[in-house]
Amino acid sequence: MNKVVNGSTIIPGLRYRDAHAAIDWLCKAFGFEKQAVYEDDQGRVVHAQLIHGSGMVMLGEIRDEGFGRHMAQPDEIQGRETQCAYVVVANCKAHYERAKAAGAEIIEEYSEKDYGGAGYGCRDPQGHLWSFGSYDPWHTP
Repeated sequence: MNKVVNGSTIIPGLRYRDAHAAIDWLCKAFGFEKQAVYEDDQGRVVHAQLIHGSGMVMLGEIRDEGFGRHMAQPDEIQGRETQCAYVVVANCKAHYERAKAAGAEIIEEYSEKDYGGAGYGCRDPQGHLWSFGSYDPWHTP
């Protein structure tokens, strides 16, 4: 079994049409912090790292080359996704209110969960699904 020393060993990767706008919104609405943003000569984001607690997401602009050819955007596939990131937050109700105030499309309202904690689901402005909750699988009784 791999032991986590500094952060997660699994890091979701996302692509956005306007990565700069996505970075700003994700920081405002969800509380992410910029760790690194790398741009090409045209100012497009080729790679960015956003942190939340001890977790991270990586993102960049949509590219129709290499690995990017294997990815679709939610608006290209009727808003569907095959995966989403789950982010552990300390105060889920406050996080829900913050995201909602920032314009997140709530697809699953905030609720207390039978298995512990609370959670909600939403979409960001470019259609990606996110799941937030106070249930922390690393620290369950």
